[in-house]
Amino acid sequence: MPDDPLLDKVPPHSLEAEMAVLGAMMLSPDAIGLCIQHLDADAFYRAEHRTLFRCLVDLYDRNQPVDLVSMKEALAQQGDLEGVGGEDYLVTLADSTPTVANAEYYARVVREKSLLRGLINAAAEIIRDAHTPDQVDDVLDRCEQRIFDVVERKIVGQATDLRSILSDVMQKIDFENKRAVTGVPTGFLDLDDKTRGLQNGELIVLAARPSVGKSALALNIAEHVAVDSGRPVAFFSLEMSKEELALRLISSRGRVDGQALRKANVSAQQQRHIVQDVLTVLQEAPLYIDDTAGLRVIDLRAKARRLVQRHDIQLIIVDYLQLMSAPGAESRQVEVASISRGLKALARELSLPVLAIAQLRRESEEHKRPRLSDLRESGAIEQDADVVLLLHREYTGGGADEDAANAARGGGPTDYKGPKLIIAKQRNGPTGDIRLVWHRQFTRFENWSPREAGTGGRVEQYVVSGGAAPPPDEADEAEPPF
Repeated sequence: MPDDPLLDKVPPHSLEAEMAVLGAMMLSPDAIGLCIQHLDADAFYRAEHRTLFRCLVDLYDRNQPVDLVSMKEALAQQGDLEGVGGEDYLVTLADSTPTVANAEYYARVVREKSLLRGLINAAAEIIRDAHTPDQVDDVLDRCEQRIFDVVERKIVGQATDLRSILSDVMQKIDFENKRAVTGVPTGFLDLDDKTRGLQNGELIVLAARPSVGKSALALNIAEHVAVDSGRPVAFFSLEMSKEELALRLISSRGRVDGQALRKANVSAQQQRHIVQDVLTVLQEAPLYIDDTAGLRVIDLRAKARRLVQRHDIQLIIVDYLQLMSAPGAESRQVEVASISRGLKALARELSLPVLAIAQLRRESEEHKRPRLSDLRESGAIEQDADVVLLLHREYTGGGADEDAANAARGGGPTDYKGPKLIIAKQRNGPTGDIRLVWHRQFTRFENWSPREAGTGGRVEQYVVSGGAAPPPDEADEAEPPF
């Protein structure tokens, strides 16, 4: 590689800003509280300044007086006083601060210089990686991770004022409805009550046998989060195309029969409802769909980072886990375990919930209700997941095949008792069953209430989204309501 004069330059830094920050922290405990929200010790260029910062924060954390005398004594006890320049340098720092009121500004300058140094270090590591004999995909993943870490780095202080903590907590508690949803709300009240929403950094696994409705339930959650809550969602679909998902969203949101919609066999009133009401809402929803087939974990991580950076994604949904791949694994069990660990690592890295759909083993049909051990192909899914939800639709008659055949003839399900969402595992909360209502024609799950008790959790009537009934003169027409 040819010589580059840039490589000989001193890394970006501002000794004046570093001295002003430390001087302000020595003069005012309030300045410490402000500065630690932007900085940690590694943000300082000079090693002596890193030592002084740690000492100041330690005194602040222990509620000790912070001044020239206490600093001198604390540094002497640690054997660092002479290493940082002695008492004379402490006096110099105190005198170098124009005004304590500008402490936060100085801290931002120090942080910006630190980020630039981090970018230079990342670039150097990328150059080294490019000369290694590793697989190109692995090199690209590491390179992207290093840049992402610099761009998205959020430096958290070691001590936070209690008022800020209490304010954040109180904003998350809903006293009126007696609920405390601290994560991303799913729209299913009983589920949110037990889990407090989908929590940041957690891997949530939603598992079921084929054709039970796990994809529909995940899409219903995505719809609620993006449309009703206005929070950006990334939906990675390895099974259905983006067009199929869009049709399902229209059917679910508009409560229009999905089969009739696909055949364009809808009334004029329904068409107006779709165009004027449903599409208007869905087109504004921050829902991003990626239908890349055979997605690898390494690809998912790269796509997710970009989406988070560009659109502030707050929930990632993967449909479904077993369709992903992790090349190089010695067996399918090891591959699924690698995928599971990768999804868990992604949730923690991006600090958001990852909802992954999974399939249950065929043997689970022999039980009256599914169990954790029924997760297909790898026990690692059970271990890595923070929450495991098992969707179950119980039959006492002809079973799922007969139900499908009967539905094709226009009939109802065979002795259908209604769907249950089983919280089979939750690290930080209770387990238990949640009853849901299944609208077959809309591929839509909804909250169960006592009025559905007589229908076994099955509601077949058509209703208008949002509770708006057709006008009386239109409701009496020959056209079916929707």
